[in-house]
Amino acid sequence: MKITVWLLFLLVSLPTYGQNRIVILDKITQNTIPGVLVKIKGQDNQVSNSNGEVVLNLNNPTLLVFSHISFEKLSVQLNPNENKTIELIPSISSLSEVVVSGFESERPLVHQAGAISKVLENELYRFNENSLLSAFNTKPGIRVEERAPASYRISIRGSSLRSPFGVRNVKVYWNDIPFTSPDGTTALNILDLSNLQNTEIIKGPAGSIFGAGNGGVISMESRKTVSENYLSSDIGIGDFGLFRYRFGIDQKIGEGGINASYVHQKSEGYREHSALDRKVFQLAMHTKPSTKQTLSSQILYSDLNYQIPGALNATQLEEDRRQARPGSVGQNSSIAQKTLYGTLSHQIDFNDKWANTTALYVNTTEFENPFILDYKKETAFSYGGRSKFSYNDEWGQFPVQIVAGGEYQFGKTLAQNFGNRQGQADTIRFSDDLITTQAFLFQQLEIEWTSKILMTLGFSQNFGRYDIIRTIDAGRNQPSSNRRNFNPIVVPRIAMVYKLDDHSGIHGSISSGFSPPTIAEVRTNEGSINLDLEAERGINYEAGYRSRFGIFNLDFTAFYFKLDQTITTFTNEQGVVLFRNAGATDQKGIEVSLDYVLFRNQNSVIQEVKLNHAFTGHYFNFADFESGGNDFSGNQLTGVSPNTSVNLLDIRSKLGFYLNFTHQYVDAIPLNDANTVFQDSYNLVGSRLGWRNTLGSRWDVEVYGGADNLLDEVYSLGNDLNAFANRFFQPAPGRNFYGGVKVGLRY
Repeated sequence: MKITVWLLFLLVSLPTYGQNRIVILDKITQNTIPGVLVKIKGQDNQVSNSNGEVVLNLNNPTLLVFSHISFEKLSVQLNPNENKTIELIPSISSLSEVVVSGFESERPLVHQAGAISKVLENELYRFNENSLLSAFNTKPGIRVEERAPASYRISIRGSSLRSPFGVRNVKVYWNDIPFTSPDGTTALNILDLSNLQNTEIIKGPAGSIFGAGNGGVISMESRKTVSENYLSSDIGIGDFGLFRYRFGIDQKIGEGGINASYVHQKSEGYREHSALDRKVFQLAMHTKPSTKQTLSSQILYSDLNYQIPGALNATQLEEDRRQARPGSVGQNSSIAQKTLYGTLSHQIDFNDKWANTTALYVNTTEFENPFILDYKKETAFSYGGRSKFSYNDEWGQFPVQIVAGGEYQFGKTLAQNFGNRQGQADTIRFSDDLITTQAFLFQQLEIEWTSKILMTLGFSQNFGRYDIIRTIDAGRNQPSSNRRNFNPIVVPRIAMVYKLDDHSGIHGSISSGFSPPTIAEVRTNEGSINLDLEAERGINYEAGYRSRFGIFNLDFTAFYFKLDQTITTFTNEQGVVLFRNAGATDQKGIEVSLDYVLFRNQNSVIQEVKLNHAFTGHYFNFADFESGGNDFSGNQLTGVSPNTSVNLLDIRSKLGFYLNFTHQYVDAIPLNDANTVFQDSYNLVGSRLGWRNTLGSRWDVEVYGGADNLLDEVYSLGNDLNAFANRFFQPAPGRNFYGGVKVGLRY
């Protein structure tokens, strides 16, 4: 009896072991995946067999990490005796695997009718992590310029012609909300790289679904799910006093969770008076009220300060390219901006046919800009949202999708311009209340006529109004009230896709473009109000081909954009940037991307060797443009490089080491409408070398270092166009180095 009791006690006291059978599948194809490395805390690592299976013996809830060269890493907690099917998401290796929303239609990129580029999260981290610029510039047709640290200008197919600074004529969304302000400008510089996960970029007019704008649409998103409890931290350093650190936490709660991050980035800058100080805090909550609903809410706060060194003429450039423009230091030419966003996004599937997505936001901004010629202060408040309904059904034998919805934005700004006395606001010159309302309704029908032919018909009705109420004018003008209405304008689009097979397709489209002038273009810094500035109108014709040939992925697009009433910049004798309609432009171009994996093997020392090539040919000309008695017809479009190419090489090893190599060529760029001054062509070469790995099953570690502009090229990354006193050049850094460490902990 005593022996029996003792044996029972011993059995109860022993740890309970259970067998776990795990099957690992490709989430897209549902095929099993052999050769997946499974890291298990406290046990030897395992590898899935030829049937994609792993059998474990776990005695406690245990965190497992699944990794494979061709798939995204996944962490899952498993209990004893629990069998589970694990689905891994493929790393994008072919166009047929790249799924994009594009024109509010979620389809593989190979079967999308439109020129769309996708910037994945891993592409953002091929470079120095102080800016999104380098990753965006690897895509054909897209050019991000930086006149000074955090002073961005984005050109999609030449759309920066009317942007002396800032982001205009490009519509930007962040987590489904309109991130572009009601006045048409976008403060892209308030975001840190960590606030982005994936980005889709539509090139050319997309007004049928996204409203006014000729340049295109940038749709960015941060992570919308929390899959595990995770603490992360990273530190980066670099030349010119660069220092960046970040803390983040992910906390899973039921089917959702909370994530938060804080980032602080500082640098002294390459040039005199080009320092940057940016703090960004983001808090997000994600939940599922039911199996058919998701709800996300976010708070974003950004505190941004950066100095503006100003442009140099050729003589100053040769004397000392690191100097600031005379007067910039004494007048403290700079920008201080504090921004707070609150957002709410809700998705619901009513049934198998109907669904709705609605996103709302509220925003406040304090903006202060001492400049050489004046001192500007603005306090802005805006709110708005976007809602869309989607309907999927079959009409007879034809599958159809209907998307319909609307977008509304309202903004009110108190804008004051003062004199600038040695960097301090002096006597007020004029003060305006600026009220902007933008709204549009959109409808789109997609119908599959056959299993190979897909047609899209869409159009939007756009409404716009702005009021400029001048309450103070220290000049000879009396206070006044100015209003500009833009009558309802219909912007249509028709597109077709012919599916050659599952891995290739031909697409074509005709779309209308409409872009009204922004308040910043009508109301200028010297106090004038130009209500005669007309909206740009144009038509874009486009055709393309996408395909996968074995290891090769090809994406080719050709387009012709005819633009009327083109808005361009010029400067008056005081150096103030003004705007005018410049007749018509002809914009012909091709955009090509080719990538291929030369080698990929999960079990070899070198696991992957991948190459990517991108070419942009933008052959843009003024078709009909006279100004000041000069005929510029036939000249190259100002600020546009005719030819640009990018070459990327990525190597990954089994030990965790990786190498990223980048080469970019930019052709000569005309800097004035007369085509008498050009930015010389240049070649940029950069590289990043690092090691990343998972230690045990809980710790992620990465150490990296890199260099930009290895050839030490002399160039400007963002020039001033049609500049007064020949101050065209904004010199970019020479050869420079950076490095950093990242640590993550699952808990």
